[in-house]
Amino acid sequence: MTDRTQQGTVRLTVAQAVVTYLSRQYSVADGHRRRLIPAALGIFGHGNVAGLGQALDQLSAHLPFVQGRNEQALVHIATAYAKATKRHATLAVTASIGPGALNMVTGAGLATVNRLPVLLLPGDTYATRHQGPVLQQLQHPVEADASVNDAFRPVSRFFDRVTRPEQLLTALPAAMRALTDVDTGAVVLSLPQDIQSHAYDYPVEFFAERDWPIRRPAPDADEVAVVARMLGEAEKPLIIAGGGVVYSGATEELEALADAAGIPVMETFAGKGAVQRRAWWQLGGIGLEGTPAVNALAREADFVLTVGSRLTDFATASQSIFQNPDVRFASINVNVHDAGRLGATGIVADARRALAALADAVRANGTTTPATWQEKARTLDEVWREQRAAALDPDILFDFSSLPADSDVVRDTDAVLTQGQLIGLLQEHARSGDTIIAAAGGPPGDLQKVWDATEGRFAHLEFGFSCMGYELPAAIGVRFAEPDPSRRVLSLLGDGTFLMAPTELVTAAQERIPLTIVVPENHGYQVIHRLQMGRSGREFGNEFRYRDGSLEIGSGKPARLEGDYLQVDLVKIAEGLGARALRATTAAEVRAALAGTRGHDGPVVLVVPVIPHADLPGAGVWWDVAPAEVSEQEAVAQLRGEYEEGLATQRWYG
Repeated sequence: MTDRTQQGTVRLTVAQAVVTYLSRQYSVADGHRRRLIPAALGIFGHGNVAGLGQALDQLSAHLPFVQGRNEQALVHIATAYAKATKRHATLAVTASIGPGALNMVTGAGLATVNRLPVLLLPGDTYATRHQGPVLQQLQHPVEADASVNDAFRPVSRFFDRVTRPEQLLTALPAAMRALTDVDTGAVVLSLPQDIQSHAYDYPVEFFAERDWPIRRPAPDADEVAVVARMLGEAEKPLIIAGGGVVYSGATEELEALADAAGIPVMETFAGKGAVQRRAWWQLGGIGLEGTPAVNALAREADFVLTVGSRLTDFATASQSIFQNPDVRFASINVNVHDAGRLGATGIVADARRALAALADAVRANGTTTPATWQEKARTLDEVWREQRAAALDPDILFDFSSLPADSDVVRDTDAVLTQGQLIGLLQEHARSGDTIIAAAGGPPGDLQKVWDATEGRFAHLEFGFSCMGYELPAAIGVRFAEPDPSRRVLSLLGDGTFLMAPTELVTAAQERIPLTIVVPENHGYQVIHRLQMGRSGREFGNEFRYRDGSLEIGSGKPARLEGDYLQVDLVKIAEGLGARALRATTAAEVRAALAGTRGHDGPVVLVVPVIPHADLPGAGVWWDVAPAEVSEQEAVAQLRGEYEEGLATQRWYG
């Protein structure tokens, strides 16, 4: 760094100032101080190489740089790192202008939907306009100042375009406030290519180390008293734990409340693992991919306390799951809008502090649930656990002979295991400290339904955005947050997702990052096939099959994707990208592969063929995905009728 200090200033380029500033920012939570942004990720192009590239090179000792293969995946790495650190830290990601920048938009949407902080530094077109139009510049007919980076605005929590060097004096602190706010998300500082290299005399004190507190808003005593009274009046209460419990570190407080009052606890996708202690009231997932036991209790509940959740349609079965006409809702959330969902009585506060206060009130009031409600929860859960054990047992061969005549379970592949049985093997192998990751398709739903995330077997499920391509880079982000190689970081992702975005395996190999990717090979986008069969009654465009005949576009000939399954060697793909890759077919082979690769110094890919369409037991709830209202296909009309019956169960709660 060239330090030409005059009257307390230092002359730096915009890019050098950004990197220097980021290297000196810290978050503080519960007395623990850590670097808020300890590293940067990126891919260089003409829009950022001479500016941010030069600065990251010059200052690499202060802000390490990780080279990636796909900009969207790099944002996923940063987002997963933020989730794994409970939103106390994140990473910066830079990309060039045009397509490089736009590749990050999906990642920004995922981060913002999930309320996870990530700092994006996309290059932008020239601010001076001496050169225009320039390569990759959007020329809007009526908005001369628009660029493709304006696409970030609706998917970001904070956006600023820095067109003058001195704007950093306000833009960077504003970005840090947004990253450490309780309502965080993607933060975007759009940096025009030329401005990155412009210099300015910045105040020296601007680059002093600064702490940013992660706040814990205290609950209002009156709000706590109202919810405690509602809980005391309830005969059939339950608690829904969301991601806010995890981010707040409120597991012990949640367990104390459930234990003291005898309240069954269910979890959303983001809240998976919010309860770490095994107890009768720890019942697992709720909603579309929840357990039938949980959903049966939800139908009867007369009081529902939600903690740290937005309650998406998956959790509420499109607002059809709570069928007790007298049901009332309360919610603990740092976001006032989320605290009021379903017309809930809200406690707008940090989950840990609010749960502790509510538990104190419950104990003072002597509140406890009726023995009949507790017994019902136990009974339903015992029945489900028997079903779960049977579905996950990998040592019992799948019984094709028991299938009904109209079953579409595929019999003629080399698979002998179901996806549920593969999960059973992963569960058997999992140790305390391990993390399993999933995000899209069948894996997150199946893990939500059957994974035991207690006693430190962590589940990292991204289902707010259900983004294919998150899982593999997320494993890198989680590993950055948990460097102990004895703690396995494992992503479970379908073959469709693997084929879409495998390239960060190269990054994992380059950095020698120990992670495991398990691919259940079922030859298609099979979870959408399942939905399609339930909404139109026939397969179209979801399985990986050769075309039956030749495709002649414009000819009108109906050549369809109805041939044999594609022959794609996923093991060779993974090997070619630098991973240690294995194929395992039987339970014994999977066990040996998992045991033999734990602690491997680099990425491992395990491909396991699974029986297509052999699903776990259903959750027993409805989902608002409408079949066509008119159709020439007879099956669609019947399915439409069944859908409309489900519509009658939807309710408006306020």
